[in-house]
Amino acid sequence: QVQLVESGGGLVQAGGSLRLSCAASGLTFSTYTMGWFRQGSGKEREFVTAISWSGDNTYYADSVKLRFTISRDNAKNTVYLQMNSLKPDDTAVYYCAASHLHRILLTEQSYPYWGQGIQVTVSA
Repeated sequence: QVQLVESGGGLVQAGGSLRLSCAASGLTFSTYTMGWFRQGSGKEREFVTAISWSGDNTYYADSVKLRFTISRDNAKNTVYLQMNSLKPDDTAVYYCAASHLHRILLTEQSYPYWGQGIQVTVSA
């Protein structure tokens, strides 16, 4: 049974930083593409970033480029999202997702496995 568990969310002031973690189990983590998505209140879920199984390739939404960094530790079965220079618009529930497809994936439908989500709130 695949499980993805996010942690590290919370409340931060604008300009601050947070690091989200997503611990995976029940899958061969090192062979999975991992992604982060987010959903703000009243908004559709949107792609944030993704990382290839090896960690060699990453992709970011324009809205977070140069502020967010995705990374992974295959020895710990964990993917991370370092979020810097946070803005109130970054307030959302953040989800990690996993796909066995070996390429960077930008759509929700490409990821069969999802975490439960974690709240990130950025105050002005």
